Formats: sequence, structure tokens, C-alpha cells
Amino acid sequence: MDLLKNVNGKMLRCGYTTGSCATAATKAAMTMLLTGERLTSVVIHTPAGIPVTAEILNITGDREKIKCAVRKDPGDDPDVTRDMLIYSQVSLCDSGVRITGGEGIGRVTKPGLDQPVGEYAINSVPRQMIAEVVQEVSEKSGYTGGVEIQISIPGGEDVAKRTFNPRMGIEGGLSILGTSGIVEPMSCKALTDTVDVLIKQCRARGNTRILLTPGNYGYDFAENDLGLDMSYNVNCSNFIGDALDKCAELGFTRILLVGHIGKLVKLGIGATNTHSSEGDGRLDCLIRCALEAGAPLYALKELDKCVTTDGGLDVLGRYGICRPTMDVLGKKIHETLERRVPEEIETGFVCFTKAEGNRGILCRSENAFSIIPARR
Repeated sequence: MDLLKNVNGKMLRCGYTTGSCATAATKAAMTMLLTGERLTSVVIHTPAGIPVTAEILNITGDREKIKCAVRKDPGDDPDVTRDMLIYSQVSLCDSGVRITGGEGIGRVTKPGLDQPVGEYAINSVPRQMIAEVVQEVSEKSGYTGGVEIQISIPGGEDVAKRTFNPRMGIEGGLSILGTSGIVEPMSCKALTDTVDVLIKQCRARGNTRILLTPGNYGYDFAENDLGLDMSYNVNCSNFIGDALDKCAELGFTRILLVGHIGKLVKLGIGATNTHSSEGDGRLDCLIRCALEAGAPLYALKELDKCVTTDGGLDVLGRYGICRPTMDVLGKKIHETLERRVPEEIETGFVCFTKAEGNRGILCRSENAFSIIPARR
């Protein structure tokens, strides 16, 4: 890619995700299967709104199926999947779009991840991207039938051993990931500097209240589920503590934090940098809160086997202790926020999940909906 980012005074090149690679390979394979034309490259449109042109490699197949690859290019971001070949094999069927994994694609073995247990670890956004190019090619070619798509990464099983996949409960290979389709090289310093600038810009508009969201999940929930006025929003990434400090320094008087439980649960143990490299503690905090809420020992032992907070919520729900546990967590989150800023600054929070069965607000401060106005 030719897209560059200024990182600490250096112009670093952006790349594209495994999801974009799988999408591009699928688009090429399906086009060649339907038209008979041999392609050397294709263009896809990513969720970030940035087009990606991908070179098509290793084309094989016949009239029944076509298989081809795209080489993973993460730009200047360090990535264990650099230069790996992501393949898509496309064959036609009567109806529907069926996406499966092949060699080097992991399977989900524990609950609470993006895909259900037993499914290939091809996440929701890449699946949607693939479905969209299938529709695009079908409409262009006048095709009304279905397709079966198999994504594979030769060597993926070995490389996955150097990732968090085994710990997270994804076995046998890598995941197909990406929410924007683009890999942006960013150092921690560059990220915190960027967050500082955005907070300054919000204050310069005359605002004394601010909405902090750690990532895209928080932004989407605040906008679409809560209907908040996003003109007050700054995406603070994992750097919640640094963002709170900057808000205090610049004179904000009211701060609302909206985040997924996977991030905000770490505030329950006082951690305000929620990046995994700074430590985890998610399930440890849930266990502590559940214990305080009166959970029995056997429930705590089952919680200890979970790998995600959403999986932990399922356990809490089965034993009927989710609500009291979330009440305890909410108190701990609020205490951490209040300790971080001067007492004259009002803080509030909304902690949520989008997981099926528990979707919605899990806990919030009483003042949450008075800090940021609803969208007009």
C-alpha cells in the first residue's frame, strides 16, 4: 500500500489485514470462476473506506473451482503473518454463501469469542467483507446461485503457536481478523500523542464535557445503542488513564467513559492502561467481584477456566449471579475513575457487551445519562 502514517516523525507505511487478503482472494477466485478471465490483481473496498489493490498469486483450478492467494502485507507494522499467503478456494453451489476454513485456520474451542465454539476463527467483519464481494461479483456477472468458500493459510498452524490464539481457545491455526481492513503502524507514544490532540480539539470547541470511548466497540455502542451526541467523543484507545489526566489538565468538568467489559473490567482492579501488553487481570477481576457478590466456590472455579469476559458472563448468568457481580464491578470502576481525577470533576461510565444473551448495559454510574446529551 502507498498509504503512510506519521509515527514519531517517521512516515510509516500502512498495510492490510488477513480479512482484506481473504476478501481479495475470494473476489478474484469467484470472478475467474464465473468469467474465465485470468486476473493479476483486484481492488476491494475496506470498512475504513480505503481501497486496497491486491496482487493475485498461485492461481489453480478448473471449471468446478478456483483457488488463488494474496500475500499478507502489514506495512511497517510488526506482524507474525507478514508475507504469508492467504488462499481462498471458491466453488459454486445452489444457494447461499458458506464460508469455511482449511489448512492453517484455527477453530474456536472456548466460548466468548467472535465466533461460536466449533466454528472456524474467521471473524464477523471479514465474513461480511467476503459476503459483500460475493454479492458484487454475482450482480456484475448475472449469477444467482450460491458459493462455497474455503479460506486457508499454509503454515498457519505453526505460526499460531507464537500468538495468543492457543491461550484464547483458538486451536489449529490462525484467525482471519480485522475491523477496518487496514493495518495502521502506531507506537504507544504516537497513539497517546494523537489522543492528546483530539482531546485538545474537543476542548477548543468550547466543550467542558467529553465522551471517551476505548475503541470502535465503545464508539458504536455510544452512537447506535445509547444515541449519544458523538461530537463530544474522543477515541482514547487503551490509554484511559492518560486520557483522564489530559482531560483534567485542560479543564473538562464532566467525563463519561463508554466501553466494552473486556476493557472496563480492568478498571475494576485499578488498571487504566487496558492494553494486553500491560497485563490482563480480566477474569481475575470478575472472580473477585463474583466472590464479593456471594458466588459459590464451584462457580468461581468455572469462571477461572474462561478465556474472555463474555464467556465469564455466561457462567455468571447460569448461576444467577451476573447482576450482583456487575453491581460490584460498577462500584470498583467508579472508584478508579474518581481516584484518577480531582474531586471537582464529575466522572461517569457505561460498561456493556454485545454478546448474544447478555447484550446491552451491564453496569453504569447513576449519572451516566446526564453527562453527555442525546443526539438531536
